[in-house]
Amino acid sequence: VQLQASGGGLVQAGESLRLSCTASGRTFRRYTMGWFRQAPGKEREFVAVVNWNGGTTYYADPVKGRFTISRENAKNTAYLQMSGLKPEDTAVYYCAADDILSGAYYTSGVYHYWGQGTQVTVSS
Repeated sequence: VQLQASGGGLVQAGESLRLSCTASGRTFRRYTMGWFRQAPGKEREFVAVVNWNGGTTYYADPVKGRFTISRENAKNTAYLQMSGLKPEDTAVYYCAADDILSGAYYTSGVYHYWGQGTQVTVSS
């Protein structure tokens, strides 16, 4: 599967953005979808994950209550709605997918498929 992330941009603190991740192929509903981010000089970190039907989601502590992950299988698309953005949310955001996670969902190494990344910059 090929993933295309979009929706990043430059916003001020407190504003919102919605990221999208569109997948190719007809097996999108099989995949667990995750979002990760990487700030300059830092390691890639887990942000959120949604299971195949959208019924189960998990979030990293720094984004709980501000970010919402969702998906529309009919559109082969996963979303990350980000509200109350903070300067520390500035990073390149990546979507990831896998049909069988071989380890913890918050570990980047268990995802086989990755999007190209979209830059999110939050000014203070």
